[in-house]
Amino acid sequence: MLFEITDRPPTARLRCGAAGCQAVYVLPQGRPLAATHSLAQDAGWTWRAGSGLVCPAHPHPATIPVTHTPATHTQGDTHVRQPALHRPQHDGLPAGGPGSDGRWRRPALAGTPPLTLGVIVPAYNEAASLPDTLACLLRQTVPVQQIIVVDDGSTDRTAEVAAAFPGVTVLTTPTNTGSKAKAQNYALGFVRTDLVLTLDADTVLADDYVELIKEPFADERVTIAAGAVQARFARTATERGRQIEYLLGFSFSRAVQAKVNAPAVCSGCCSVFRVSVLKAAGGLPEGTVTEDLDYTWTQQLSGARAVYVGAAVCWAIEPPSIGDMRKQTWRWMAGYVQCVRKHAPRMVRRKKWLALWTALALFDMAVTPLWWLWALGAALLGGLGTTLLIVGGELMVMLPILGLAVRRHSLNPWRVLANIPFVYVNRAINGYYAWKALAVELALVPLGLSSGLTVFEKGRSQVPAAAGVAS
Repeated sequence: MLFEITDRPPTARLRCGAAGCQAVYVLPQGRPLAATHSLAQDAGWTWRAGSGLVCPAHPHPATIPVTHTPATHTQGDTHVRQPALHRPQHDGLPAGGPGSDGRWRRPALAGTPPLTLGVIVPAYNEAASLPDTLACLLRQTVPVQQIIVVDDGSTDRTAEVAAAFPGVTVLTTPTNTGSKAKAQNYALGFVRTDLVLTLDADTVLADDYVELIKEPFADERVTIAAGAVQARFARTATERGRQIEYLLGFSFSRAVQAKVNAPAVCSGCCSVFRVSVLKAAGGLPEGTVTEDLDYTWTQQLSGARAVYVGAAVCWAIEPPSIGDMRKQTWRWMAGYVQCVRKHAPRMVRRKKWLALWTALALFDMAVTPLWWLWALGAALLGGLGTTLLIVGGELMVMLPILGLAVRRHSLNPWRVLANIPFVYVNRAINGYYAWKALAVELALVPLGLSSGLTVFEKGRSQVPAAAGVAS
């Protein structure tokens, strides 16, 4: 089912999902975009499993179902069909299908209607990585009720690839919106579920991710939740360094933050939101370049709960080159300080644990680069003992955490150990952009000497189609 927004003021066209049918439903002028599906049904369009909405020429008695049943593709080209029902490729994904862990699944409470969940996948030139992302949604142990792909001005086959998957609605924007938050907000009006998962087009979920991530929302105070992110590949220096950073951060830092009910951030590549609250807030924040951090803090400062679900795991493709890592790191660092400027005064009064994490992060951004410059200077000036003492002290802290992560995620311990040296490549990049962010966003912007970072750039230039599991 392909949904196109053709101009501004927006006029929507809904294409028939039946194979070979060219029928199009055109939204009447002046009617809201969010009403397109309901108006089409009033005009005789009906829902068909595996095809979506079909025109009156293909009558079907079914109404819109509560869930979609994963189905084998019957149309579309080979590039789209081949990975659809196969496990996507990445490092560290255990073998086996849904339920292969043998875990007992907690039944739903009698008389309690389950919360429905939809998915928004913003995509800009993601034709290569999108099939694995959509395929993982079809394998979930608890099915999702709606999948929307936002083709955000792509110049490749992103829309065509997405439309070939059963039950997927494709929104095509007239031009690139300029940021992930704007693309997600573009689709928010079409979401008809209780919860919505915003999923990056290069990220794949564990088969039980949706099942696990929905559980905290039984508490009505919870408005946002996210799971643990791992590096999907560990081939280049930056990817291998990022694997270590994620294992340390999600196995220790996030777990500690969760214990005191104050997660520092719910990762934007895999967060789930309570739709009513998100719509009431006007969507995801567009005023900073880290909308996930901004919204996580906003919700906690308003008295709502944000939850980290460590058992729910996803894998994201990380920047494969130093150039790509620099773009992503600059956005993350600048966005962090932007959120500090925006929320710090209220944070101290309303969420002291969150204020503590923020103070520690700012201290780390300011001081840690000096620590490693001292270690490097000592090595260059002959004080190798000082350097070894600094590195050895960090390894004493790092290795137990990595050991716990290796066991929890069933990783190859020798590969993880081999990747430790590469974390220092990323730390050099982190240190430079941490200082730049503090100087620009915390000093120059308030003084009116800079506008700060306002352009959203992807952390990678191109994702090649995976041809095998990386070593």
